Amino acid sequence: MTQPLLEIKNLYVNYGAIQALLDINLVVNKGEIVTLIGANGAGKSTTLRAISRLINSARGQIFYNGKEITRSRPDQVVSLGIAHSPEGRRVLARQTVLTNLELGAYIRSDRLGIKADIERQFLTFPRLGERRHQLAGTLSGGEQQMLAIARAVMSQPKLLLLDEPSLGLAPQIVREIFSVIRQLHEQGVTILLVEQNARLALETAHRGYVLEAGQLTLTGHASDLINDERVKKAYLG
Repeated sequence: MTQPLLEIKNLYVNYGAIQALLDINLVVNKGEIVTLIGANGAGKSTTLRAISRLINSARGQIFYNGKEITRSRPDQVVSLGIAHSPEGRRVLARQTVLTNLELGAYIRSDRLGIKADIERQFLTFPRLGERRHQLAGTLSGGEQQMLAIARAVMSQPKLLLLDEPSLGLAPQIVREIFSVIRQLHEQGVTILLVEQNARLALETAHRGYVLEAGQLTLTGHASDLINDERVKKAYLG
């Protein structure tokens, strides 16, 4: 049996006295797009933050490529090949588009490769190319989302954690963003996607997990979940 690229075993995360995640078991195989869907506050972003080690877990284990990363530092996690595009975009508002992308490659030392990858991002996101010397804080919401994804990709990840890439964006921009997500997948990036638009997430992913109040309640092939009456009633309207 092939070793999963990411495996979470019996993970618990607390925020003070509040249990945010309870006994999470989740697998992402190399080459998959896996989505995590659920209501606001269900623990989806918390799961991604635990994987990228931005928050500590109370119990449980996280494995990447067979190596335990449960207590690794965030920079070590990035060096291993995990990149995180956070909810709310979090671009460096007072830095230019170009500087944001350069900072995304901070773990790398191959200057020519970095330069080539920046140009590749500008081909993928032409609007960023047009605004390369513009301050990131002056970009539209959609452009900031493009920058957040491009910046994450600059570390050359094997696993990309995407948190709410469509949040607050116009339908046309959402289509562009999801077209790029599929493109990245075709280029060999494995993706764990947190997305409030459950239908779009399940139409894009191979498999899905449903998270409710910090607990996984359903898992299966995306095509099965999209036809599941419980999922339809709760998330697909």
